[in-house]
Amino acid sequence: MSLTDKKIKELELMANRIRKTSLELVTTAGSGHTAGPLGMADIFTALYFNTLKHDPKNPTWPERDRLILSNGHICPVRYATMYHAGYDITEEELKTLRQIGSRLEGHPNARRIPALETSSGPLGEGLSQACGFALAARMDNMDKNYHIWCLMSDGEHQEGMTWEAAMLAGKYKLKNLTAIVDRNNIQIDGVTEEIMPLEPLRSKYESFGWHVLEINAHDMQDIVNKLEEAKAIQEKPVFIIANTIPGKGVDFMENRFGWHGVPPGSGPEDAFPKDQQFDEALKQLQKREDEILSQME
Repeated sequence: MSLTDKKIKELELMANRIRKTSLELVTTAGSGHTAGPLGMADIFTALYFNTLKHDPKNPTWPERDRLILSNGHICPVRYATMYHAGYDITEEELKTLRQIGSRLEGHPNARRIPALETSSGPLGEGLSQACGFALAARMDNMDKNYHIWCLMSDGEHQEGMTWEAAMLAGKYKLKNLTAIVDRNNIQIDGVTEEIMPLEPLRSKYESFGWHVLEINAHDMQDIVNKLEEAKAIQEKPVFIIANTIPGKGVDFMENRFGWHGVPPGSGPEDAFPKDQQFDEALKQLQKREDEILSQME
């Protein structure tokens, strides 16, 4: 699918606004993950504003695509995206992230928000859940009616359950399943390839019977093209390696594992002291928004 220049800019603008909202969410909460939400904003934008079959006014529509968020710790970007897409989340509610009694928990809770398919917390469970959804759709003769999307982290591939699910999906040729891994190469304790190497990741999934694609996760046209290609594959499940930059859009956060699990105000102080981190990050994202707007004139 070739997008017009106008559409690309509209999606880039939305992704940047989702980054700003995600940043505001974790800063207000005083806790939460920053690097992942910023890195995955383009993927979420492409899904919710272009590819995903969904209806914000009817979140339990039977023929909706199912979106499983396995790496639930990046949920601020999902909440922010759903807010901008018109789901039943208000601006005031966004400010309650991680507060006691809030629907916007630190990991998504499907019992609190109808638009969520699953609850997540322990890493490594999402792909197994997604396989269950895909198999259920096949049993109900609905596997041509909707698609299952599973978003995962690279760090959770250190969990054995993930590989059991990968083998199952390959065996049963779950053609209505696409898994997207946030390949940002970091986790809370450091670099993935130093903690527990994952490469050759592509070859591993191919050996289990998956069709594997790779994308530049900050190139909107590439993202949309590969998402559409994934839906067109009819012989096997699809695994998309989304090469992301953690902390994308904020130069002092990018590719820094120190920003994996902390919000502005609690991060490394090598660039800015804690009391300046949010303002400096927001300033950079606002500058990017102004650049996009000027290109749209």
